[in-house]
Amino acid sequence: MFYDVHQGAFDLCRLTNAKSRSVSPENPTGEKGKGGMSKDGVSACCAGGLGQGWKINPYVVIPAKGTVTMADIEGPGMIKQIWMTDNAKRSRSLIFRIYWENSDRPSVEVPIGDFFAAAEYITHQQLTSMMVCVNPKRAFNCYWEMPFYRHCKVTMENISTEPVTLYYQINYIEAQLPEGLGYFHAQFRRVNPLPYKEVCTILDNVRGKGQYVGTYLFWGVHNRGWWGEGEIKFYLDGDTDFPTICGTGTEDYFCGSWNFDIGGAYREYCTPYAGLARVIRPDGLYESQTRFSMYRWHVPDPVYFEENIRVTIQALGWRPGDEQSLPRSRYLPLQDDISSVAFFYLDRVCDTPPTLPCPDDLEIN
Repeated sequence: MFYDVHQGAFDLCRLTNAKSRSVSPENPTGEKGKGGMSKDGVSACCAGGLGQGWKINPYVVIPAKGTVTMADIEGPGMIKQIWMTDNAKRSRSLIFRIYWENSDRPSVEVPIGDFFAAAEYITHQQLTSMMVCVNPKRAFNCYWEMPFYRHCKVTMENISTEPVTLYYQINYIEAQLPEGLGYFHAQFRRVNPLPYKEVCTILDNVRGKGQYVGTYLFWGVHNRGWWGEGEIKFYLDGDTDFPTICGTGTEDYFCGSWNFDIGGAYREYCTPYAGLARVIRPDGLYESQTRFSMYRWHVPDPVYFEENIRVTIQALGWRPGDEQSLPRSRYLPLQDDISSVAFFYLDRVCDTPPTLPCPDDLEIN
């Protein structure tokens, strides 16, 4: 009997053959009946006199320039939910990776904040969506389903020069899965600055059958004025010069409109599938870089492809002129700082992931 992968909110009463399991520092193997067994751990002194079972090992410490394995799970199974939090002092100092089926190439390789649609997460701002949430004070929650047939490994690398404390819990199931489920992927890219008159590539070099399910953009504007006239484009199954899907503007793709402008100011919003989660506003002196954090989850409307996919977005503003009336002046190609995460499912483990930028090139200044 196979696990019903279509089980949803209205099917919670349907019985399945799945077995619930959970990996955390208190049960690093996820084995049945093995949680909270530590006798010695990072909080043993706090539990002095209480004995085994009283919160002995609730977190791990990742040494500077070190990596910890958060989960090492034999399949078949499916990750259902991830929660984690850390005490890092700088954004993008932790790199989150997931490996499927004993591959030596990660299918997920993203700075932790960007994976949860919150690149600059050191100062908390609530993010509420269907697939990820960032809750007080800095709690990351993920609800992407991640099936695997043989093996799954989850790691976290600390690229900073100081140790970092990491709390986490990965809830998953052991179950027989039907054939034909896609492997979850998340790929990070950054370009700073975007070369003049070039487009920003969100996803490329992906071969196989699958569906594109989400985009996160963290956009730093280097010019004054509006920056979001650019179109997002999906090149599917052999498209060359022109795409099959072409948007009408950056804010339109993120399900907003008219510059995200309410009363002459940007207005943040978080909805289940799309949002302008955060605007980092300048103070007029030293902190003068306006930044925008946006997500779009294609859960009701995945972008399907049979052979390959490429996704790009333009960076366009306006040359000096009247930006409030039509017709306007000419477009201005921008040279902005754009980071992206592409989320997709693929019928295989992608063997052409982009190269992660070095720590200096990841840093948000």
